[in-house]
Amino acid sequence: RLLLHFSSHLKMAKFSALSALALVASTSAFAPASVSRTNSLALNAEMSKAVPFIKAPEGTKGWVGDVGLDPLSFSEYFDMKWLRESEIKHGRAAMLATVGFVMQQYWTLPGMIAVADSNMAPTAAGPSAMLQIVCWLGVLEWWSNKGKITMENMFEDPDREPGNFGFDPMGLSVGKSQEEMDEMKLKEIKNGRLAMLAIGGMIHHNWVTNSPLF
Repeated sequence: RLLLHFSSHLKMAKFSALSALALVASTSAFAPASVSRTNSLALNAEMSKAVPFIKAPEGTKGWVGDVGLDPLSFSEYFDMKWLRESEIKHGRAAMLATVGFVMQQYWTLPGMIAVADSNMAPTAAGPSAMLQIVCWLGVLEWWSNKGKITMENMFEDPDREPGNFGFDPMGLSVGKSQEEMDEMKLKEIKNGRLAMLAIGGMIHHNWVTNSPLF
């Protein structure tokens, strides 16, 4: 009888405990979720400026022109110095290309065949002229950094700044503060990015319409 009485009390205790847990669970389900202001600020700090619904990459922080956009995560797998030099070089080439693409329609070098569609200029120039351009640009690339042109050795010198080849014939950087230099670098990067998009649009315009740009 004593054993039966103890078993009955044990069952009642278990039932009371389960009831209490159920009550807590049901009330917590309707309680508002509390998010600390610190966590909210930390989350906002990690979001991209360019695309606010994706997280900003860690590798691009502190670089001029960083807007928190690296959708393919290049900065996680490659040296940022190499990536920055690549962007600057492509931007500079694109700025020259946009000007050349427009000029080709209205002006032709002496001895070359005039074509209105700039996409046809390489064909009109022929493979010999195009190969000369490629070869001499390769020589220029080799000479610009003393033959160190691979990702492994391009930045063996830790003081070397990406895109800086000491070429400033107009003295635009003379007497500039670091803040002013960063502003000039930002302008070059932004113009280069715009030019890369522009030359792609120009080329595809001529392909799609099968006609000159203007």
